[in-house]
Amino acid sequence: MNPTALHWINGEWVDSQEHADSVNPATGETIGRYADGGENEAAAAISAAGAAFDETSWRDDRLLRARVLNEMAHVFAAHTEELVEALALENGKLKPHARFEVEMVPPKLRFYAALARTDHGRAMEVRPGTFSMVLRQARGVAGIIVPWNSPVVLLIRSLAPALAAGTTTVVKMPGRTAQTNSLIYRLFSQVTALPRGVINAFTELHGNGARHLVASADVPCISYTGSTEVGRAISATGAQHLKRFGLELGGKTPMIVFDDADLDAVVPGLVTALTVFNGQFCMTGSRLLVHEPIADALRQRLVPRLEQLRVGPASDPDSELGPVIDKSSAERIDNVVRTAIAAGAKPLVRGGPILDGPLAKGAFYRASLLEVDDNSLDIIQEETFGPVLTLQTFGSEAEAVRLANDNQYGLAASIWSRDIDRPLRVARALDAGTIWINDWAKVYDEFEEGGFKQSGLGRMNGLAAMEDFLEHKHITLTTGMIPTGPAVRDPRGR
Repeated sequence: MNPTALHWINGEWVDSQEHADSVNPATGETIGRYADGGENEAAAAISAAGAAFDETSWRDDRLLRARVLNEMAHVFAAHTEELVEALALENGKLKPHARFEVEMVPPKLRFYAALARTDHGRAMEVRPGTFSMVLRQARGVAGIIVPWNSPVVLLIRSLAPALAAGTTTVVKMPGRTAQTNSLIYRLFSQVTALPRGVINAFTELHGNGARHLVASADVPCISYTGSTEVGRAISATGAQHLKRFGLELGGKTPMIVFDDADLDAVVPGLVTALTVFNGQFCMTGSRLLVHEPIADALRQRLVPRLEQLRVGPASDPDSELGPVIDKSSAERIDNVVRTAIAAGAKPLVRGGPILDGPLAKGAFYRASLLEVDDNSLDIIQEETFGPVLTLQTFGSEAEAVRLANDNQYGLAASIWSRDIDRPLRVARALDAGTIWINDWAKVYDEFEEGGFKQSGLGRMNGLAAMEDFLEHKHITLTTGMIPTGPAVRDPRGR
């Protein structure tokens, strides 16, 4: 068993009075202990970050920030295999999916290292002798609240632009991935150029530390990834201080398949969209909208593929669907499915928790496919956060758009069609922040990612991600060096 996983605050390893167990969701076995933080750890981290912001050159030295981000990218890249193994063991991700997550980290850090060097304000001479400029300055201490489903990349997705902007940071990491968190903290400690107190990270299972972070007047901005319900709650609390929030919240990604789509590409794409991260992904392809002329053909291909998915632990290279995070989540998902069936959904693939055999000790849930006629059902309207796919049919392009948009979420969508005009036409009509055509889950550091409607505020990735951490300061200077009257002529008449 690993030693107790500790917090990392002000460049030091910090313990807590409370400890808890880390569990392998594939077996239910304890794999370590961790210090379970809370308000005291959050307060200490805020104090350290505030001192680093006020007393070091971090906020003013963009060359240092770029150097730290590049060094961090090198350290994370060098420990890819350790991070993959930690995620597979503690988070339940299949190793290809864990690698997908981990390998997104170094390029993201390098991108924001470049932005730290190139981010700029504006300046102009508004009239002779009068100059105006706008400076983009760090807001202060940034709070970052990270979810358990993708703790490595979703941490870095917020941390990298926060550091590039010049904020110092307090990171609340989830208790369910404490051993992975501890490895991440160790990697931070190996970044030799990083000033003490610029990154402070604590782990907690419950929310006392996160609540303190959100309520603190000393933390002017929060980057949060998680549920819409919590996003609303923390926004209300932070409003007392007019706090800036960057929020990526829930999603219910529609996968829209038109009758001219290539089904040989569609079916593997749908399976991947449902099973990556074991369905615990804000962009999980959880709503299948299929054009009526090809609905039968798609059912005939998709049903057996989902029934034949190989469910198993990450330690088995043949596994295609791993465990959800814990048994209570598996039961919650099954309650959602049972409720939907009782309300009229037709189970094409029933799926459900595995209760017998060697996998019964783990939190395994076989994929479900439900055909639904009523778009108002909770199974359509609410995020399930598990390997559950609904199927609806549509008769026209307009109906497809209407069904896709008839939802509180607007994080992402996918369109499948070989027509040259239709996909872009439909994409413009969809209320979603990210739309893939004949693909799914393609994310690029250079381009923004985020949601419409109840899927969030602001954007992650791209240039816009830094805005959550910056203030714009206007400075005007009148020099008096240039006359404001008629122009002075050159004595030579020129």
